[in-house]
Amino acid sequence: MRTKNMWIKDEYLKMILDGRKTVEIRVGYDNIKRLQVGDQLLFNDQRLFTITRISHYRSFEKMLQSEDLERIAPGIPRNQLINQIRAIYPREKEDLGVVALEIDPVRELRVHIQYAYQEDLISHLRSLVNPNVTITVGREGNPDRDYHVLVAGRPERHDIEASAYLSTLIIPWAGLPVETRELLSDHPSVSVHNLHFNAQPVAELAVALLLAAAKSIIPYDNSLRRHDWSMRYKPPHPTPLLGSMTALILGYGQIGRQIAKICSAFDMKILATRNNPMQSSDQYASEIHPPQSLTELLPLANTLIISLPLTPQTDNLIDAPELALLKSGSILVNIGRGKIVNEAALYEALLSGRLYAAGLDVWYNYPPDKASRSDTPASSYPFHELENVVMSPHRAGSSAESDRLRMSHLATLLNAVAEGKPVPNRVDVDSGY
Repeated sequence: MRTKNMWIKDEYLKMILDGRKTVEIRVGYDNIKRLQVGDQLLFNDQRLFTITRISHYRSFEKMLQSEDLERIAPGIPRNQLINQIRAIYPREKEDLGVVALEIDPVRELRVHIQYAYQEDLISHLRSLVNPNVTITVGREGNPDRDYHVLVAGRPERHDIEASAYLSTLIIPWAGLPVETRELLSDHPSVSVHNLHFNAQPVAELAVALLLAAAKSIIPYDNSLRRHDWSMRYKPPHPTPLLGSMTALILGYGQIGRQIAKICSAFDMKILATRNNPMQSSDQYASEIHPPQSLTELLPLANTLIISLPLTPQTDNLIDAPELALLKSGSILVNIGRGKIVNEAALYEALLSGRLYAAGLDVWYNYPPDKASRSDTPASSYPFHELENVVMSPHRAGSSAESDRLRMSHLATLLNAVAEGKPVPNRVDVDSGY
């Protein structure tokens, strides 16, 4: 549906708000022809209505002959109503045309956001959504518990069951947490959707990790910080040339495609996997395969970039046999989820030199609470002792623009719900992505 702005005298707007569905609006005849049933009208920048009927008339008299005046203004004497309408449509302006619109108020869409985003971000979100969208924020921010849309990544059961009106859950990032997947399996009537605002920053960090790992940035940096130049004068470290490498991207969604776009600028050959690929190649990937082709693709790659969600199908997807299929001296980058790659197998491959290096933004252990944030190892294996590992604390989605991008993408989904349009980024709860 299209949204159109239209202004009307306050007394007639009040008639609409009092429950009367038909009102006469005078507009230029060319504009009348542009209106369609299903269009949405925003009156006085305040209330949103959907057009359910349109009748066009060339003159005031034609309108009076055809319209049910009692329906237009119940309880108003006919002569009084005609005089009121004639005041709006003087004879000398009848060439502008007359249109009768039957409209229904668009119902209020109540949205509850569990996260305490800063007020300026919520104000920005409110400026982007339709006027019929009402937003409350915080765990205690909506005591009526009558929301239609819940924005939460890890809601509890009572959050899902508290509102009889809940139809949509929006996870404000990419992915479906295991506990949320298990909870939603009991509520099939609630549709689940992701936000993909972070595709660009995640892709940029993935390539930054790739470059840092390939060029041994961290060891050289650490050496020079100690005022030690000796690494520069040792025999040349055989850092690989990215332009001669083949990158295999597992998970060719919005993030994977952004990674491919950047890597293609280095003249890397791009292979990719995705579920149900609609095409065998595209602008960036020379080959796109289904996940079942993994064992055939791994021997062709010397760079493995993982951009997958964690699902029962991807848990431990890359183990020792899969790592052994990669070309010797390959680089692995993981910005999906840690447990997609077997922890022990990855450590052993890096320790032995079977893998040249790895760039990791996702891990196996996370701080369980705020007090643990300064003293939680990322793994039960000492990755931090390996010079060929670049470690990043799961921050790929963060950027200076991330919060406002999140609000913009959230507004797109909320407006789709409000307007009855298909909502993007639907998550299949059964498959986990």
